[in-house]
Amino acid sequence: MGKKEIQLEDSALDDFSDGLEVVERPLSNGVFHIVAGIAVALVCVVAGKLIYTVIIHGGEYKQRAQANSGQEIVLKAPRGIIYDRYGTPLVTNQPTFHVTLNLSELFRDTSRIDATLNQIQEIVPFDTVRAKEEILKTDLERQAYYSVAQNIPLESVIALKKLQNRAVVIQNGFARTYVDAPAFAHVLGFTGLVSESDLKENTDLMLNDSIGKTGIEAQYDTYLRGVNGSTVQFQDAKGNAIGSQETHNPASGTHLYTTLDAELQKTLYTTLTDQLKQLGRHAGVGIAIDPQTGELLALVSVPSFDSNNLSADLFSDATNPTFNRALSGVYSPGSVIKPLVAFGALEEDVIDPLTSIYSAGYIELPNPYNPDHPSRFLDWKPQGWVNMYSALARSSNVYFYEVGGGFQKQKGLGIEKLHEYWAKFLLDKKTGIDLPGETVGSLPTVESKEARTGTPWRIGDTYNVSIGQGDLMITPIELIRYIAGVANKGKLPIPFVVQKAALGDAIKYERSAQYDSIETKDTTHFDEVELGMLAAVEKDFGTAYMLHDIPMVIAGKTGSAQIQNNAKTNAFVVAYAPVPNPRIALVVLIEDAKEGSLNAVPVAYKVMNWYYQNRVASSTKQ
Repeated sequence: MGKKEIQLEDSALDDFSDGLEVVERPLSNGVFHIVAGIAVALVCVVAGKLIYTVIIHGGEYKQRAQANSGQEIVLKAPRGIIYDRYGTPLVTNQPTFHVTLNLSELFRDTSRIDATLNQIQEIVPFDTVRAKEEILKTDLERQAYYSVAQNIPLESVIALKKLQNRAVVIQNGFARTYVDAPAFAHVLGFTGLVSESDLKENTDLMLNDSIGKTGIEAQYDTYLRGVNGSTVQFQDAKGNAIGSQETHNPASGTHLYTTLDAELQKTLYTTLTDQLKQLGRHAGVGIAIDPQTGELLALVSVPSFDSNNLSADLFSDATNPTFNRALSGVYSPGSVIKPLVAFGALEEDVIDPLTSIYSAGYIELPNPYNPDHPSRFLDWKPQGWVNMYSALARSSNVYFYEVGGGFQKQKGLGIEKLHEYWAKFLLDKKTGIDLPGETVGSLPTVESKEARTGTPWRIGDTYNVSIGQGDLMITPIELIRYIAGVANKGKLPIPFVVQKAALGDAIKYERSAQYDSIETKDTTHFDEVELGMLAAVEKDFGTAYMLHDIPMVIAGKTGSAQIQNNAKTNAFVVAYAPVPNPRIALVVLIEDAKEGSLNAVPVAYKVMNWYYQNRVASSTKQ
């Protein structure tokens, strides 16, 4: 055998490793979890950014990219049409032009902003200072265009195009045109560009959007407002057009079908404004509803305005024409509250319908501070002996002083019970009508007077509120609802104005009658009160006797409320017909009337007579 060959490298390695313990240690699972977690987190961040960019703000970035690559022409969607109960359109959409700034193009040279705005202003008047402030505050991530002026004439369009300013864009759009605008202004409302507060409340809105500001336009804006479309005109580096692409078509807004009777609305408006002119007065209210359903037939507030021609002066006018007195005005109701007091007195056995009280024209209460000068509470004239029926017909104050507050042997309801019955008729609540801006009246209490004045509640305060004076305050829409509750024998309808929202066969909203019920001990007490209101029209001594020759049975009540320390008088009349099964309830208010309630009755006469001739009689013939 030959000698074994010695390998130097192996020998050295063997010597080096001799006596050493070699141990293999695998990585722990925690390390893999950490690495996996980091990877998942990175994927989530990337995915989140993609969702944010592509899905959430994809439209905004796309709009901005299109604005940079060319001119995006917005195709304005027409708002839905508003119809009356018979299908008559109350508003139309007229094609028009808007001038808009492409902000991406404008900001290519910020030194030219003032010059561009001044160029436009010479052709189309607008507030350049305000426009510049809003432009500089615009978030280009969300808004690539700024609307300078709307509904500009064709000659202005031609002049603007001659500027050949790539930042100036002319868009096609629609102008909202209201039929018989002053008559419908407070119920239909109007539209306008969104404000900063609108953008904060609804992040889906854009600065150039037009939305409803008041009335039905505001209340049902989400239905009426369509979805704008757009088309992009692409340009090369020199600004030459190289093609266009339609991104999406505009979608029309949903049409609204209301409960309004357009002809009745115009009749009420014309009659009320004519009466105000004749009296030399400027403010009044008229409301008509169907008492059985709560459907709003007409709503008028005067002074009114032309919603087709809005200007800044309109909102600073001292007569406040944009103020909706029908929903937001708060008034002492005067004697039209007496049917409610009579109902409460019957329910609480304070009187029966034939209980008689003598009115010498006043009652007197001893004055403990000055016995020689007793406190005197006046009737509007001596009435003699009156029961509940004739007291309502004649509108006797003395009768309701005693029924409300008590006098000698005649017990009264008292302020607590009066408050209870006001609340039963929900006079301390909004009616819930589907129009914006409704306020609520105030019902006086012993505590509220003491807190406000520091003086105790006295019997005279009870007398005053028993005839609708003093601290009792309600709105006209609350008043008409309470009268509808009497006509409807205890069912308070919730007023509403829109029956349905529909586009073609697709119904997106529909409304039916809704009610609040009045808890009663005996519903026949409504019949007794109604007899007194019928007497107010049918008896020659009734304060609403002027209505008696209209050939339908009408229940009515007049009222006068002294205000401003008896310096002025507001006149009221309420009525409903035909009895039984009334289909119209009406309230008319004239502020600062010269002769009290008598000035409101002629308006009610013309409106009720028109209703009979055009709705009751014509329906009977058909």
